This record gives sequence, C-alpha cells and structure tokens, in this order.
Amino acid sequence: MEEFLGPQPEYDEEEEEKKYYRRKKLGVVKNVLGASVGGMIIYSVYMGLLQMQLILHYDETYREVKYGNLGLEDIDKKMLMGINVTPIIALLYTPILIRFLGTKWMMFLASGIYALFVSTNYWERYYTLVPSAVAIGSGEWRHTHQRHTDQNTCTYYEYVNYKEDHVQEQKKLPKGVCHRYVIIFQSVFFIIFHLSLVFAEFPQRLFLHQFLSDYNHTLYNVKHCGAEGSGMIEGFNRTVLKHLPRSLLLIQVESVLMGAAFLSMIIFLAVCGAAYRPTEEIDLRSIGWGNIFQLPFKHLRDYRLRLLIPFFIYSGLDSLFSVTGLTLSYGVCTVGLEWLYLLVMVYGLSCSLFSCLSLSLLRLPRYVSLLGGAVIHGPLLVFLLFWSPAPRSPDQLPYLLVVIALWGMGSALNKTGLSILLGMLYEDKERLDFVYTIYHWWQAIAIFIVYLWTGLIMRAKLSILLVILLLACFCYWTMERRLAKNMHFRLPRIPRPKHKVKGYRYLEEENSDESNSEESDEDDDEEHQEEVIREDFGGDAGSQGSDSTRERRGGARGRRRRRDDDYEQAGEREEREKEGERGIEKE
Repeated sequence: MEEFLGPQPEYDEEEEEKKYYRRKKLGVVKNVLGASVGGMIIYSVYMGLLQMQLILHYDETYREVKYGNLGLEDIDKKMLMGINVTPIIALLYTPILIRFLGTKWMMFLASGIYALFVSTNYWERYYTLVPSAVAIGSGEWRHTHQRHTDQNTCTYYEYVNYKEDHVQEQKKLPKGVCHRYVIIFQSVFFIIFHLSLVFAEFPQRLFLHQFLSDYNHTLYNVKHCGAEGSGMIEGFNRTVLKHLPRSLLLIQVESVLMGAAFLSMIIFLAVCGAAYRPTEEIDLRSIGWGNIFQLPFKHLRDYRLRLLIPFFIYSGLDSLFSVTGLTLSYGVCTVGLEWLYLLVMVYGLSCSLFSCLSLSLLRLPRYVSLLGGAVIHGPLLVFLLFWSPAPRSPDQLPYLLVVIALWGMGSALNKTGLSILLGMLYEDKERLDFVYTIYHWWQAIAIFIVYLWTGLIMRAKLSILLVILLLACFCYWTMERRLAKNMHFRLPRIPRPKHKVKGYRYLEEENSDESNSEESDEDDDEEHQEEVIREDFGGDAGSQGSDSTRERRGGARGRRRRRDDDYEQAGEREEREKEGERGIEKE
C-alpha cells in the first residue's frame, strides 16, 4: 500500500503540468480551425446553392416549363430582399443570443438555419423560399466566428504563460500581450474562410456548366459593358440554358449540398469548444439582457469606433460589389456566363492567398494592412471608371483575371486588417461582441445599399465607392493621430455581475463611462473589496470609516432590525389567529 499510495519517484509534476497546458493549447488551435473550416463549408454551400438557384430561375424557359405561373421571378426578388434587409434588424439582438447561448451554440444554430435554406429548395414555393430567406438574414451571425477567434487568442495567451502571476490570479491581462495571437488567428481564419468562394463554384462547374449557352447567345443584345453600362447587364438574354436539367439530377446536387451543411454542423458541435470558462459565461449573462441590448450603441461614444464607421461601410460595399458589379458587369458581360465560375474562383483564391500578407503586422505597424488595401483599391477604382471592355470579347479574359486578382488582394487586406485592428483596440473579451455587432451592423446597411443601387449606372457606383474609400482613409488617419497624442476616449462601463439580484439591471446613471486607463479597474476592485468587507465584517469595518459612514450603516442595521421585528410580530399574530381558528373548530 505504501508503494501504491506513496510518492512516485518517476512522477514529475512540472512535466505533467507542461503536458496539460500543451493539450489545452492544442484545444484552442482546434477551436480556431474548427470554426474556420465549419464556416467555410456552410458559406460555400449557401453561396453555391443561391447562385445556382438564381441562374435557373432567371431562365424564362425553365420558369414556364417547370413552374408555370408560380411567379418565381417575384419570389426571387422577395427572397433577396429578405436576405439583405433582415440582418440589419437581426444584428441588434445577436449579442443577447451570444451571451445566453455562447459562440459555439450560436455557430451551430446558424449552420442549422443554412441547412434549412438548402432543404427548402427541394420544394420551391413562396411559403418555403421566402421564410427561409428571412431566416437566413436573421441568422446572419458571421461575426460569431470572428468573435470566437478573438476570444481564443486571450485563452491561448493564458495557456502559454500559465506561470505568470496575473494569469494564475485571473487578473486583467497587460495591454498588447495578445496582439501577436490576434494577428495569427485572424489571418488563419480568413485564409480558410475565403476559400468558401472557391468551393461555392463547384456546383456550377461540375453540374450547371454543361447546360449553359455560350456567350454569342446570352450576350447577343448587349451593347455596353463596364463603365458605360448600367444595372447588372443591360440587354442580357432571358434564356441562358441550352436544355433543362432533369429534376432527379437537381435533387442529387441539393442532397450533396445538404450533406455538406450537416458536416459543418457536426464540425461545430464536435470540434469547437467554449471560448469562456463556465464562471465567465455566468458573469456575462448575469448583467441582464437590457444592458446587453444597450451596450453596442453605448460603445459608439468611443471616437475610435466612430471614426472606423466609414471603413465598416466600405467593407460592406466591397463585399457585394466584388461578386456582382465586378464579376457580372465587367466579367460576364465581356466573356459570357460560362466563365463566371472562373472569375469568382480567382477572386476567392486571391482573397485567401493574400490574407497571408496580414501576418506582416507581426513586424510592421498595424495601419499597413488597412491602408495597403486602400492603396490597391483606389487606383483600381480610377481605372474601372474609364475601362469599358467590348461585349463578346473572350480575348479580354486574362486582363479581367488580373483585375479581379488585384481586387481580391485589396479586399483581403481590408477585411483581415479591420478584424485585427478591432482585436487590438478592444482587448477585453467581454467587449468584443458589442464591437463586432456595430461593425457588422454598418456592413449590413452597406450591403443593403448595394442591393438598392442595382439600377444605377456603373460610373455612379464606382464614384460612391471611391469617395467612401477616401473618407475612410482620412477618418482612420485621424484616429491614429488622436491615439498617438494619447487623447482620452470614452468606454461604457459594463455592469458588475450580481448573481443574487433578480430582474432588470440597468447601467448606473451617474457614471456610465470608464476610462481606458487601469485606474478604473483598480477602483472597481477596491469597491468590490469594500463591499465584501461590509458584508463579512460590518461592525469592524464600520469602526474604521468616517462618522457619516457609521451613521449610514447604523441606520441600515436599525431598519433591518425594525423590519425583522415587524416580521416577528406578523408571524406571532398569524400563529394566534390560527390557534383561535383551531379552538373554534373544536368547539
């Protein structure tokens, strides 16, 4: 028994501790890769199916033969309206759901909604397509993946530096210690996630490509492309299919996409883990849903977030313009619909590959990524303002691919740089969901604007993009100058968790801001310690305070004694009444 229960000479506590934290670090890496791969799969399924669906529904013969007077064209318009409008409303209550469900279950729920959208394509009707499109818009929680990635950066730092005192005591991390991991994890996320644009073209290339007519038929009535055009493609033929695909073949393709959607759900469920400790999740929820709803807008007091709004808007405009205006009005209008898959795949590969450039922020200043993307997009926008390729010109394909690849480089630096910048500026894990809510809310508004300007002439669209890009660069430069001058910024105070209190909990009216300095956190700690001292050692702590404090505490104790006396008197009165009732019953 002594040999079994006694100390083992071969046991090395320090080595076992290293092995434990090595497993923890691998778990964090697994979380980041799982969220990235799962998000890439589900978005490739969604975008690939939506593109295939819109091409089939656009064909006049397909609509008349398969669905008659069902009105698929009107259904598609309402479906796109639901996809583009509902995120503006949905992103307002997303922080509440993230706080109460957690990032893992939010990603799982969002992938389930996308799987629902795939399932509705088995039976294409108004009452299946439009509600599922609204659900897609309300489930547009893309920032959940980014927030999950940023949360894991802090956790990874704690596992790497587990011997540090501030980590063991679970204190606030020093400023800037997580920046390295923010850059690496966000770059890895976007490298994988942008591949969704590549895999989204597989249904068209492997299935739909054989049914598409060539450019001589689809572009027969097109007169202008590029800067001289208006709308999407003016004069595009209403029939784009050589012959209609069989229904059984469509069901097989949709079944494969449904299987991929279920695979992403399994990845979120089995691979991804919680980014918070259980106690941290309880603290995040216990501040009350009313406060959670208000805090994203209260973060707009911070001039850093306000000055980044033009870049948020430009990011949304860029997201939709790249896959509609650039690839359709310039690409498809010039070389035909049969080359659409190649244009989008080149754009996706460019975004994925050039997301690696954000790793240069490990050595270079943080403004290099954002301003580098602007330096690439600015001259391209000026070039596109004057470039009008002729319709039905397949010899222009190499030039189109170069322009699209350069645009993808700028988009990659823009999106990756914005996410890294937000992770650097707001290092507190409890603030990230509020900041990302504002970011994606403005992005959703910009995407809706792009949806509304479909009928504008191309030069007007490009001019708007160029003006917003210049404004975004100026505002960002202003923000960096203010930070270099150590100009004070306002942050809303996040209420301290109060687990014993029930009901609504609102922010304090007297002081709802907290500074960026560490003094506010120290004050909060001192206040918390004083509250503990009052609860545990009320009499002793009170004797050390001022006279006014003793009077307040004495008054509070007196009120509690009077309240207890009232309760005792009420209890005695009730007992006497019950005894009287029992005596009456006996008589």
